Amino acid sequence: MLPVVVVHGGAGHIPKERSDLSTSGVCSAVRSAYAVLQGGGSSMDAVVEAAMLLENNPSFNAGCGSVLNLKGEVEMDALVMDGKTLSSGAVSAVRNIANPIQLARLVMDKTSHACLTAEGASQFARSMGVPEVPQESLITEYSRMRWKKNLAPDANPVECQMGKMGTVGAVAVDTDGNVACATSTGGMLNKMEGRVGDTPCIGSGGYADNMSGAVSTTGHGEAIMKVTLARHILFHMEQGQSAEAASDLGLAHMKSRVGGLGGVVTVDPQGNWAARFSSRQMAWAAAQKGTLHYGLYTGEHFTQIIEDAH
Repeated sequence: MLPVVVVHGGAGHIPKERSDLSTSGVCSAVRSAYAVLQGGGSSMDAVVEAAMLLENNPSFNAGCGSVLNLKGEVEMDALVMDGKTLSSGAVSAVRNIANPIQLARLVMDKTSHACLTAEGASQFARSMGVPEVPQESLITEYSRMRWKKNLAPDANPVECQMGKMGTVGAVAVDTDGNVACATSTGGMLNKMEGRVGDTPCIGSGGYADNMSGAVSTTGHGEAIMKVTLARHILFHMEQGQSAEAASDLGLAHMKSRVGGLGGVVTVDPQGNWAARFSSRQMAWAAAQKGTLHYGLYTGEHFTQIIEDAH
């Protein structure tokens, strides 16, 4: 069953003209991450690789392609967590970094802290030799168009969120049975400056523990935080539920309790995995035993042999 990696490209409503880009993006990220695992890389290496490729892909709301805050600027959040030691690293409200997920990993590896924010995170990035990039290089025409649309006095914020390409994330189990998760996002469209969502919060945006499994979440951050969705799902797995059943229970609880929609990718240490969502769509892909799995709508599950995927 091992190794296995599962990624998501965000839950929500993906416009038809962008759905193919989302699907091909998650498939290509999963193939690269799976190659890392097959080459003996750790689950942490694999999830960071997947998240980084999605941050570099302008079709997603993370890294280049991040949505803009009220002022028309990019502020990004990211989290990694290692299931073997429960070590984690996160950054929030970072601005001039191409790959916040790499910075989150450096927080985990090189500091005694779990999360660095805003200017402090930037100073740390500079001290680690992480290159700064101009804000403009992270902003796409699509993000700017949607930001402007949402500033109109008659704009419907719910409708505006609908076109949003979501948060990205990955979970993996390596050949040693260690689990890890990574989640990265540009946050919510036209959010207040300084708003931080669920993504960099342990237990909400993601969680990884070799005793139970790993989860990466996507959806409305405020709702996810209220139910600590990732940890909630792993609680059900500790009670003996499968990755799929636990994911569905967590999402159902979030919907009934706070009216929130979202999605998750989940694995257990044995390599059982799930990609589940309560939103209309979630681009997801998984790789296991030489097979690529992927889908976008509820109930959709396509497969192809990984060698043939090119």
